[in-house]
Amino acid sequence: MTSERFERGSQKINTLMEGADQGVLKGLGKVAPDLAQYVLEFVFGDLYSRKGLDLKTKQMLTITILATLGNAKPQLAYHINCALNIGITRQEVIDIMTHISGYAGFPAALNGVNTAKEVFAERDQKGLCEK
Repeated sequence: MTSERFERGSQKINTLMEGADQGVLKGLGKVAPDLAQYVLEFVFGDLYSRKGLDLKTKQMLTITILATLGNAKPQLAYHINCALNIGITRQEVIDIMTHISGYAGFPAALNGVNTAKEVFAERDQKGLCEK
């Protein structure tokens, strides 16, 4: 049985990327089912569903944090895709990376730009358009 937080998280993550809740469950479910549940309940059911900041701002912050960490390339690529899905432009993604250079350093910014370029190329190859 799923909780209200789980359902809310599933709806929120699917706003960012269609079918993403099932991706989390399939990707983690067999090996780390508790972690899959925590991602959906806490990250998306609680944090992403909180009132206050709008979804675009939360997504821009997530991209900033992941790029700044410097060790989360798969998650950064995923969230860049999500950002593009909800109307954040490619230029805004690059502007985020440029801004990061002053606070997290050029390596973090350059690695973020390289990840963004890969995401852009993959989307172009698949014919995916931004909102």
